[in-house]
Amino acid sequence: MSGEGPARAETPVGAAPARRDPWRFVRPLGHRDFRMLFGAVVLAIFAAGMWAVVMVYTVIDSGGGPVDLSVVAAANAVGLLAFAIPGGIAADRIPRRILLRIVALTDLLAITSVAVAGTLGPVAIPHLAIVAFVLGAGAGFFFPAYSAILPRILPPAQLLAANGLEGAIRPALQQAAGPAAAGVLVAAVLAPAHAAWGVVAAYAIALVLLLFVRPEPAAAAGESRETPAGVRGVLHDLREAVVFTVRTPWLLWTLLFATGWVLVFIGPEEVLLPFVTRDRIGEDPRLFGFLLAIYGIGGVLGSIFVSSMRLPRRYLTAMMGVWGVSTLPFAIVGITHQYWVMGLCLFLVGFGFSYGNVIWGTLLQRRVPRHMLGRVSSLDFFVSLALMPLSMALAGPLAEVVPVEIIFIAAGTIPLFLGAIAYIVAGMARDEIAHPLDA
Repeated sequence: MSGEGPARAETPVGAAPARRDPWRFVRPLGHRDFRMLFGAVVLAIFAAGMWAVVMVYTVIDSGGGPVDLSVVAAANAVGLLAFAIPGGIAADRIPRRILLRIVALTDLLAITSVAVAGTLGPVAIPHLAIVAFVLGAGAGFFFPAYSAILPRILPPAQLLAANGLEGAIRPALQQAAGPAAAGVLVAAVLAPAHAAWGVVAAYAIALVLLLFVRPEPAAAAGESRETPAGVRGVLHDLREAVVFTVRTPWLLWTLLFATGWVLVFIGPEEVLLPFVTRDRIGEDPRLFGFLLAIYGIGGVLGSIFVSSMRLPRRYLTAMMGVWGVSTLPFAIVGITHQYWVMGLCLFLVGFGFSYGNVIWGTLLQRRVPRHMLGRVSSLDFFVSLALMPLSMALAGPLAEVVPVEIIFIAAGTIPLFLGAIAYIVAGMARDEIAHPLDA
């Protein structure tokens, strides 16, 4: 038992559980507030994809080199990690829609400062680093607030589809459409910083849409909790979320699995895959770019596939099983010299990763008490990212002493064993039976 109380049915009024719903994937868009919120998220993700390209060329236009670009990118990561936990605490204390508006306004002002500075001349590297830090901090507040507001504006049965929609559009916009649009803009304007006006426009429209999100429904009985104010209250909130996480086996062991997965997988994917592609397939940058696109397409289709169906009855089994099995093709990536095989394997990895992620986000929203959902979401966010820099830092030096084939085999197979350990130790098979979510 995870300490969440007795299992209860969560059937929305008027639902027909036994009938297949062909419109399940887009059903959340029937809710006005979700349409406004989702539209804002779409624009924010698109803007983030644009900014990734605009930022790079603005650094170059300012006379910066690889070190300067690293400083700006690191500032964004530091802002994200530094404010992930405070963002979760804020999401449980401040009305979520107000928090989302504040983040959108802050992002808009930060990018506008770059666009305005760009009209006067090259943008200083410290200026770009500060903006990157602000945007990272904003993401640390935005993600927990967005995750926490969904269960308050959608019925439980539609959360899987809502998470699938977000999971599908994120790679499509942030990794493809946004960067492509920014590339066209950067090529068309006199200075790269001028293209920031396109990012400004996207953030501005997103802010306008958030203004139309109505107040959340009143808290259900027992949901509101009296907590101390000030620093004591913040520590109380953090301690409550940590204690809940530690005492909830399926949650704790999934986070531990995610930590191990990030450590063994992200470094080879981000650092070594480009060199494997160059050495075995060819030096044309488009070859690596196409592989990333295939990986992203797999993620889009995985999100759409899982969210088009009902939440699996054995949801923890499905999630851990798909996560563990879908990393196995990554081992083949490090062995093969066939481009089509690499593409197929990365498609399968992307498909399985997004499939599991959509279920995971839905489980947080349905099984974590609402009054601490923001904090638990931020812990998930923080834990998932904490070891990413270490993984990337270790991958390069490790490849100097260990054959790259061995590294990829380890990255592809270790997650399966980690997932099996987490599944067994946490008693996930018993837990999902004791807490059915398909009623």
